[in-house]
Amino acid sequence: QVQLAESEGGLVQAGASLRLSCAASGIIFGIYAMAWFRQAPGKEREFLCVISYSGTSTYCSDSVKDRFTISRDNARNTVFLQMNSLKPEDTGVYYCAADRSLTQASGAMSSVGRYDYWGQGTQVIVSS
Repeated sequence: QVQLAESEGGLVQAGASLRLSCAASGIIFGIYAMAWFRQAPGKEREFLCVISYSGTSTYCSDSVKDRFTISRDNARNTVFLQMNSLKPEDTGVYYCAADRSLTQASGAMSSVGRYDYWGQGTQVIVSS
């Protein structure tokens, strides 16, 4: 059974930093690209960042690329999202997702539909 388990999010003040993690089980982690998405209330799920299966390439959306960093530890089957300088508009439910892909990370991997597995999501609230 495949499971992607995000760490607890939380309530933080604007300007703070937060690191999310996502632990995977039930898949061969090293052959999956991993991504983070978020969904704000009343909005569609939004792509944030993706990291290639090997961890050698990453790609983040323009909206977060200067503040968010994605990384992974294949030995621990875990992907991370480091979020700095958080803003109230970063509020939402954050999801990790897995895509069985051996390509380099790119904007072509921003589509919700290409991901095979999803976590349950974790709530992040950024107060002003």
